[in-house]
This record gives sequence, C-alpha cells and structure tokens, in this order.
Amino acid sequence: MRRPGAAKRIMADLTLQTSVQFVRGVGPNRAALLERLGLQTVQDLLYFLPRDVLDLTQVTPLSELAEGKLATVRGRVVDRDGRQLKDGKSLCGVLLDCDGQFLRGVWFNQPWMLQKFRDEEYVLFSGKPKRHAGRWELSNPRVQWLNADDRDAHGGMLPIYSLTEGLHMHEMRRIMRTTVEDCAGLLADELPEPWRGELKVPQIGEALRGVHLPTNREQYDAGRRRLILQDLLELQLGLAMRRRTWQKLGSAARLPVTAKIDSRIRRLLPYQLTAGQNKAVTEICRDLDSTIAMHRLLQADVGAGKTAVAVYAMLVAVAAGYQTVLMAPTEVLASQHWRTVDRLLSQSRVTRTLLTGQLTASERRAALAQIGSGEMQLIIGTQAVIQDDVTFARLGLVIIDEQHKFGVMQRARFSAWALTPHTLVMTATPIPRSLCLTQFGDLDLSTMTDLPPGRQKVVTTRVPAGPARQKVWDFLKQKVAAGRQAYVICPRVGASTETGDDSEGTGAEQVYRRLAEQELQGLQVGLAHGQMPAELKGAAMDDFRSGKIQVLVATTVVEVGVDVPNATLMIILGAESFGLSQLHQLRGRIGRGSFQGYCFLFADSQDPTATERLLTLEKHPGGFEVAEADFRLRGPGDILGTRQHGELPLLVADLARDEALLQEARVAAFELVQSGQFDQPPFAPLKCRVIERFGKLFDLAGSG
Repeated sequence: MRRPGAAKRIMADLTLQTSVQFVRGVGPNRAALLERLGLQTVQDLLYFLPRDVLDLTQVTPLSELAEGKLATVRGRVVDRDGRQLKDGKSLCGVLLDCDGQFLRGVWFNQPWMLQKFRDEEYVLFSGKPKRHAGRWELSNPRVQWLNADDRDAHGGMLPIYSLTEGLHMHEMRRIMRTTVEDCAGLLADELPEPWRGELKVPQIGEALRGVHLPTNREQYDAGRRRLILQDLLELQLGLAMRRRTWQKLGSAARLPVTAKIDSRIRRLLPYQLTAGQNKAVTEICRDLDSTIAMHRLLQADVGAGKTAVAVYAMLVAVAAGYQTVLMAPTEVLASQHWRTVDRLLSQSRVTRTLLTGQLTASERRAALAQIGSGEMQLIIGTQAVIQDDVTFARLGLVIIDEQHKFGVMQRARFSAWALTPHTLVMTATPIPRSLCLTQFGDLDLSTMTDLPPGRQKVVTTRVPAGPARQKVWDFLKQKVAAGRQAYVICPRVGASTETGDDSEGTGAEQVYRRLAEQELQGLQVGLAHGQMPAELKGAAMDDFRSGKIQVLVATTVVEVGVDVPNATLMIILGAESFGLSQLHQLRGRIGRGSFQGYCFLFADSQDPTATERLLTLEKHPGGFEVAEADFRLRGPGDILGTRQHGELPLLVADLARDEALLQEARVAAFELVQSGQFDQPPFAPLKCRVIERFGKLFDLAGSG
C-alpha cells in the first residue's frame, strides 16, 4: 500500500523526460500500450494533440434547426444509398435517426463516402441544413464519428485522440488530464512575452490546458494554434539560420554573364527558350554574378525544359573559367543528360565527360586525373561525382537533378572546398507549397510551368475491366501503324513478392510474353526493367529510341531520364499500385513531341483512396495540381530525403494540414533572423531549443 504523501513525491520527481509509466494512473501495462503510439515520455504525452474535439455543447435537436444556419446534429446511421445521375455524376446519401427524427447527409461525385459509414454507428454531422422532400438534409456535411465512450455523452468538449488496441478513449482522456494537471508546469515558455503578444498566442501552459482540457472551441483552437505555430516556427528558424550561415560564410566565384556570352550560349540551343525558361535563366544569372554562393531550386513541370536551363547555367560557369558538375540519381537519368548535353555541344570546344559507376578502373582513373587538373570543364554523373577520390581544380557550379532522390547531406558534400560552388537544385517532380518551405526552405525558388510551343497536354483516361480495354489495344495498334510508339508500364517485374504468383497478369515479363504472342502479335515489342543486366536494358532503351522497338514493356525504370518524342501512347497496368506523383512522372514520358499524347490507366481496385488518386490524375494534366492532391492524400512522408538520419522531427504540426500556419511561421522566423533580433538575449532560450532540435539535421554548427 502506498504511504500518504508518496504520490506527491512521485509528482515532484517528474521531468519532461520521465517515462510515461510513472504518470499517475499509467503503470507498466498502459505504458506498453502508449509506446505503440510513440509515447514514451511525459513530453511526448503533453505534445500528443487530439485529432479533433467533439463539441457537444453545440448539438442541436432537429426540431430546432433553421434553414441555412450552421448546426451540428447527432444521430445513428440507419440507411445508406448511392446512385448514378443522368448527367453521369453520382449521388450518395446517409440517413441518420436523431432521437426519432430523420436527417440525410448527401455527397455529389464522392462514391467512396458510403464505404466510410457502418449501420448503427453514431456520428455528428455539421453544416447548413435545408428542407428537401419534407426532410432535413445536409450537403457535404463535416463528419465526426462517435465511439462507444461518446454515444451517451451530453454537453462538454471531448478531445478525440488516436488510440491503439487495448486502450479506450475514456482511459486516454483520463491519462491526458492527469498529465496536464501534474506536468504542464514543467514546460518553460521559450517565446518572450512581448513576442507572444505580436503572434497573438497564449502562454505554453495555458495552450496545453486549452488543447487537452478545453471548456469551449475558442480555447481549444487558440491552444492548438500556439503549439503548431511554435513547432513550425522553430523549424523555420533553423532554415533561416542555415541560410544566413551560407550567405555569410560561403565565398563563391563571380560568374558574370555578358551579352556576348549570352548570345554564344543561345546559338548552341536548337530552339528559342520559353518565357518560363527565360525568367529562370535571369534569376540564376543574377545569383551567379555574386560572391555569395547561389542556393536555388529550379522547379519545373514534366516537359517544361529544365535541362536547357541547366545547360545554359553550366556554360556560364565554363565561360568564366570554372568547372561545373551535374549530378543525377540514376545511371539512366545521368546518361540521358549526357546525350542531351553532348549533342548540344557537338560544335563546342567545351571538354566534358560522363562519370558513373559503369566506368572501368582505368577509365575512372583517367577521368579523375582530368577533373583534378581542371582539363575537364563539364562533368555529368551519378553519386560517383561525390566520392572521396574526386577532386576538382576550380569548381564553380553544381547542379543536382531530382534532389528528392538524394539526402541533404549529399548536397552538402559539395561545400567541402575552400571556394563554395554555386548550387542549383532541380526537380521535374512538382513539389507542394508546404514542402517547398521545408525541404527546400533555405533555397531561393524558380518555377517553370509553361511547356515548349507545340507541346500538348496528355489526355488521361481510366479504363475499367472489360471490352473497353480491347478498344485501347486496338487504338494502340492504330497509332503504331501511323508511325508512333508506345509504352506499357507494369507495377513489378514478375511474380508478386507477397503472393508469389502473377495471377493479375501485371508482371512485366509475363505481360511482355503475352503481348508479343497475343494482343500485339506482329509488332516489335521490347522489354526493360531494373533486374535486367545493364547492357541488355540499355540495348532495349536504345532500340526504342531509334524506333526499332515499337512498343516497350517496362517498369518504372522509364520514370525519369527517357526522352523519345515519337512515343505518344502509354498504358499503365495496375495503375492503383502507383503513387500520384509517380503516375504523373510516367505520363510525362509521352507527348514530348508535336503529336497528341494519350495515357490509359488500367485499374481494377475499388479502394476509395486509389479511385480518388486516379480521378485526380484524370482531371489534372498539370503536375503542380497533382502534387498538391498527392500531398493531401499521402502526407509528406520522409520529406527531407534523410532516411538515414530519421524523418523531420516535427512534434505536432502537419505540413499538409497546417500550410497557412507554416507561411505565417516562415515570415516571422526569417524576419527575426534577418533583423538580428534573434541574436538578442531574450531569444537565447528559443535559439538553444532550435539548435537542439535541428542543429544536426540542418548543419547549424557555427551559426551562432
């Protein structure tokens, strides 16, 4: 039996790093359950924000509803229905029994909503009601599901937490109440009081009580805003400090662009630059003509011509007497860049080489000697260009393509020389706005969305199982007969690693054999996938480029770095197996010439998320819209590309959900650092906190 006063002594001994096991009412068994949720310490519990809050203070009986006035109702699901309308759109509805009276929630063109509900479950619907056919109806209501702990609750504000098997909501609420009551005072408030006033946020302890123990919605919203804003603010302060360090310490070579240099470079390009390309070139040249090292992101949609901009920048460096290097994540992409650059510079005296892991030992030694002496001016390669034995004589500009495939530490490797090279990061995978402010938040941004003249948007169509698919194969044969080429993309090479078979018939090797013998018999069909020997895969790609192969069956090895303007048609098998950004990248392989491109998505899955993904791709031909939709569906994942160092350590913020707060935090953080105010004594605790959280990830050593 615990002696009187023992509980108080345990509470007095608690720290933010104390195991959750020692929080009142937890113990070892519940601590094991909390650990499944990633909750190991008192601090973890305090920052474990509710997913939402049930505001039962505002539930309105149906008898008191007013048309057009926002209201929340509580009811039991008693019926679900869905149907197709005459115009091809869909309508689904869910009927609630609200204490003997009935209300219907309806959704247009969202058939997956029906699958989210179960008969007899209790929910809250919020929206503006209207009368329809003698019954109350809510169009696209906000939905909150009630669990067993909430069904009979009346009044009050009930936080909703994520749970794990064996842990009930009423237990979680009790644990969180105890934690806040006993431990909220352990958190020091690192935001100086005057600055809290500027940001209009409450004190940290008040914010925690408002989130976990709210008495009204306003208190909950204010507390949640404070915790999320500070989380994002500390992240942005880290990025601002890193940017300031680079600007102060990074002494770079000036690479000026004269009218004569500009004219010579443009004469080498076989086409006029688009408005977007010219704008990007102007921004890059402004950066290069400075002793402060450029750190810029060039973001372009698929096919917008970022390679031409990269070539322009590289030739500026060469013209100034410096070396330049372009690093790509794969052999395929590096080789594609090499072919493009080598062709453009065929009449140029610029010395250039391709440096990849495929070189023999003697070839590599010779290349490294030329690079080290400065004889080699322009280098293209994979990660082989940042190995320890690679040294540059006068490195002036580094271009990193598809940066998301690399880690931030790999980008930093180029800063090891006495003279920091200018750095241009490129991607043809459009990045959501939130990720631009985090993954590349320390970089300046150039964006290209316009396509070269004559380039058309690819027509994208989902194709259900059945007769419609045979029509697609017939259409493919018509296009091939007219001289065009096609891709057939498969989600895997052979049998599924999960099932051990390929009963769905979407393995590349099986599809290749079937098409060559059946649907596409008589056509020249080729095969390319990542498990083939490099020489065989390379030969297949070369034969496709030359037109010898008419239809290429492939996996995602063609996702980037493949440019065959004559390829105008793509069929993606098992399309539900791919992510949205990946589907858009694959689609970008076609329609690269002057002919109309067609992309057909073969998908059999009825999964609501998969259906929504494919509908998004069908609706949006542009990559930036696709990227935002993909971000909302999947979340950021390992956004900094630093799996080897762990994911971005955000405590409570969600980059997809909290974009508005992210923008606010960014403005405040950069103003604070650039003005020098962040270096003043009142902000010392906050600066220590930022360095503790992000110092290693952002390499803030020496940043003050």
